[in-house]
Amino acid sequence: MNDIDTLGSDALGRIATAQDLDTVESLRVAFLGKQGSISGLLKTLGGMSPEERQAEGPRIHALRESVTATLAERKAALEGAALEARLAAERIDLTLPAPEAPRGSVHPVSQVMDELAEIFADMGFSVATGPEIEDDWHNFTALNMPESHPARAMHDTFYFPDRSAEGREMLLRTHTSPVQIRAMLAQGAPLRIIAPGRVYRSDSDATHTPMFHQIEGLVIDKGIHLGHLKWTLETLLKAFFERDDVVLRLRPSYFPFTEPSVEVDTGFAFEGGRRVVGGSGDEPGHGWMELLGSGMVNRKVLEAGGLDPDEWQGFAFGVGVDRLAMLKYGMNDLRAFFDGDRRWLAHYGFAALDVPTLSAGVGTAA
Repeated sequence: MNDIDTLGSDALGRIATAQDLDTVESLRVAFLGKQGSISGLLKTLGGMSPEERQAEGPRIHALRESVTATLAERKAALEGAALEARLAAERIDLTLPAPEAPRGSVHPVSQVMDELAEIFADMGFSVATGPEIEDDWHNFTALNMPESHPARAMHDTFYFPDRSAEGREMLLRTHTSPVQIRAMLAQGAPLRIIAPGRVYRSDSDATHTPMFHQIEGLVIDKGIHLGHLKWTLETLLKAFFERDDVVLRLRPSYFPFTEPSVEVDTGFAFEGGRRVVGGSGDEPGHGWMELLGSGMVNRKVLEAGGLDPDEWQGFAFGVGVDRLAMLKYGMNDLRAFFDGDRRWLAHYGFAALDVPTLSAGVGTAA
């Protein structure tokens, strides 16, 4: 009995005066480890008589529990003291300038998306979104491209092997035009939206990638005509390129979801080895460059959107965001947009505070 009392008094005293976590751990091993003194006492229980075991067993177990609890308390106290000391030592003077460190930048695609959204917001457009995994009906059929329509061959489409619950084929959307159908069905008319987002086609070269960005515009109202479309596009491009001499040329074309359909060309000149939008393409040293597609919304598309084509008219247009970024900021290879090269991003990227506004301009790069 005296040995147990002595061992307990010694153990609790040494633990209470331990000055660091390493000492606490060594005492735990000395008392409770496989070769520890208290573990040795527990092993003696097997050689005792039943009467001795009944008398000594509870005292030995109580000693082990007391030492275990004291070790935990001392460890927690030392850890708390160490944390307090560390917090007191590691102070930051928030009045000092931030240290130089690697920093990220806003990707040109994100910047151009913000610029376009700002311009369209000033013209009363709202932003609409839709799923990137789309069904065949929204992506093609509702846009006047039934299964047998030859226009489907214009899209190199990524199809999924499984169909939707309605039995429709599923695919990665080839354009953001399905958002127009979803917006008409959900909101009705009048309607004035843009639909920015990622689209997918099986194509890859210096000016095409399997994934790229588009922004589509849709206006539905009464009495809408082609003149409204041209004014909207002129206003958009003048604000985006920050030039008043942007000249547009509309050429007849074909898109299954618009009738009539027009390709929109803009005048440009070569400056510093790159195309710069501005002026008429008929001027000396200038040329015409195809920039976007547009037209008046086809009657069948209005009907698919749940609208009466005899009451409502509208126009739609679509333009590649990546291409606009290349033209405005002087990039010559679309593939570099998605390489993740930090040198390219540092050169062409924008600072986080370069927020585009129509009053302050939208073209200031970092």
